[in-house]
Amino acid sequence: MKAVIRTPISSPAERRKRLWKDIVRDKYLYLLLFPGIAMICLFRYAPMYGVVIAFQDYNIFKGMGGSEWVGFDQFTRLFHSPDFYEILRNTLLISIYKLIASFTVPVILSLLINELRNMTFKRFTQTIIYMPHFVSWVIFSGIIIAFLNPVDGLFNFILKGVGFSPIDFLNSPTYFRSILVISDLYKEVGWGTIIYLAAISGVNPDLYEAARIDGANKFRQMWHVTLPAIRPVIIILVILSLANILEAGFNQVYLLYSPLVYDVGDIIDTYVYRVGILQANYSYATAAGVFKSIVAMVLIISANWITKKFGQDGLW
Repeated sequence: MKAVIRTPISSPAERRKRLWKDIVRDKYLYLLLFPGIAMICLFRYAPMYGVVIAFQDYNIFKGMGGSEWVGFDQFTRLFHSPDFYEILRNTLLISIYKLIASFTVPVILSLLINELRNMTFKRFTQTIIYMPHFVSWVIFSGIIIAFLNPVDGLFNFILKGVGFSPIDFLNSPTYFRSILVISDLYKEVGWGTIIYLAAISGVNPDLYEAARIDGANKFRQMWHVTLPAIRPVIIILVILSLANILEAGFNQVYLLYSPLVYDVGDIIDTYVYRVGILQANYSYATAAGVFKSIVAMVLIISANWITKKFGQDGLW
């Protein structure tokens, strides 16, 4: 019977020594990591102490130490607000529409770009679709407003040219959500393809060769080779996207909406800005922010658990 050779467990002192040696060896890599960690700590973790405001009747002059504690009163007020469930519905609908669009279209676009064989045209196409990402929503919303202007906008000019009456798209509840989804997709679809193209570039070329030998055409190769190969990346990105399910895009909505479309376009962030910030109800605004964070945490944990149950790799 063979003797089982067990590797001795290193002591805590040895592990610390090995960790320190690794840090010294890779000191420049850790130095590159430091700005990102510092930014996350400064803007994500340091403000967390302000969560206590959600459980207070916060007074800016008394500060957090002197403000009265009210427990869950702010959450009760939020959940009993006559506008809350309509705003929650708008936020979820807009976010889900954006999630579906931002999940499917970049994958399809990445597959199509990957099949381009003219490298000059391929790089030109990638550059063109990336560019809108670097334009701020302030500028981009101005372009959208100019194009959809009911008096002299391009789209209404075309409608009048073919005999239709002009439409005030941005002030129409029928079209407003579609405008939000389409404009967000147009702005971010190119940026979303970067990770998928990187994942596709790592697919083993021998798999395509084997598929061609078996008689698979381009569509079959994409369906049976490329998509399964990048499935882990797609799953991770979808899980991460669920964390932003209640982030329907404050900048975009705030710059494009008006009181005429509050019924279909008012989201949690814009509502909190109007009611919580402009009216100095800081505790109310913080309670809404805590609610969003809890929902995001539950969704991420649930999606990761479901993913692992189906045998896929999750975030942890």
